[in-house]
Amino acid sequence: MEQYKGALSDVLVLDLTRVLAGPFSTMMLADMGASVIKIENPDGGDDTRSYGPYKNGESMYYMNMNRNKKGVTMNLKNPDAKEMFLELVRKADVVVENYRPGTMEKLGLGYDVLKEVNPKIIYACVSGFGHYGPYSQRPGYDIIAQAMGGLMSTTGFPETGPTRTGTAMGDVLGGLSLTIGILSALHHQKNTGIGQKVDVALVDSVVASMEIITQIYITEGKIPERIGNRYESTYPYDTFKTLEGEVVIGAANEKLYRILAQVMDREDLINHPLYQDVKCRKENHVQLKSEIEKWSSQLSADEIVSCLLEKGVPSAPIYNLKQVVEDDHIANAREMFVDIDHKVAGKTKLTGCHVKMSETNPTIRDAAPCLGEHNEEVYGDYLNLSKEEIEKLKERGAI
Repeated sequence: MEQYKGALSDVLVLDLTRVLAGPFSTMMLADMGASVIKIENPDGGDDTRSYGPYKNGESMYYMNMNRNKKGVTMNLKNPDAKEMFLELVRKADVVVENYRPGTMEKLGLGYDVLKEVNPKIIYACVSGFGHYGPYSQRPGYDIIAQAMGGLMSTTGFPETGPTRTGTAMGDVLGGLSLTIGILSALHHQKNTGIGQKVDVALVDSVVASMEIITQIYITEGKIPERIGNRYESTYPYDTFKTLEGEVVIGAANEKLYRILAQVMDREDLINHPLYQDVKCRKENHVQLKSEIEKWSSQLSADEIVSCLLEKGVPSAPIYNLKQVVEDDHIANAREMFVDIDHKVAGKTKLTGCHVKMSETNPTIRDAAPCLGEHNEEVYGDYLNLSKEEIEKLKERGAI
């Protein structure tokens, strides 16, 4: 079988990350072909190895985030392990970690040390609040980032309290941002031979994602509040009642609004003084939603979506996860769910890579490693250690 050659096949990544933000980033690098060596503590490894859901006792959380990686164990508090790690750094392009700031420095393995060992090394780190600033030593989790980045304050309906999004968007945004930073640093490294530190904070990543919401406050002095499913900048762009649930309609500009009114057989709404332009429709969204729902509540979601898409108006059903996983376009055509065999869990289904490329399309080639699964392979190939030497390192608590 021909070896996969991805866009990053010449890149070696040392992955010290665990849980979500860091592993999400290194997962993307691995999907794109990078050789990612996931380094875990011999005593249990990544926290998520114990997180559900489980298949045959194995964590699907861990498996989804750590596919395509080689797994080794290393106790970085052990002098032998530190030497091994530094030897790997000499050969690597990228080191990724998501410890609390200062942890690697306490181990004697901070960026200042690693860049002396390898000037081209890219040291990428993601933490709650970043590696500098008054809050840098605070612990950071997804819910902290959503809370302090402003996302929770604007998520939910007016009658509810601040609401966390349905998935860990703070971590995912941090992981995406870290990946972008690493790819940018790799480009610079290729041109100059010099590495750098990439410092990403979960809170910063959430703040950046707030885009127009933040500008409402900066420009108008108005603190945005929870507005449910509608959009701050235009209307109708919301969920609407149907015969058996709700549907999404996004008539975000004048042309689409006119078409929507025509489909509803309500051309009187086009030049109505309350709805004649975007500004008016935003101000009178409660009344306009009521008018639209007089029509939508008489039809099924499928009927609404079908007739609006036929006329070019963006509309969609609101899928549950069963519908997402079974949708032909998402699951099959776009390959967003991929079957793979794991040596313990057996046949599993993982989320595919969302980035599609015509020449070096990312793929899921290998299942996530068991703890220390590739010790002999990695330490043999990269450090020229024999089985006997590896066994002695294990006896000394290094791996």
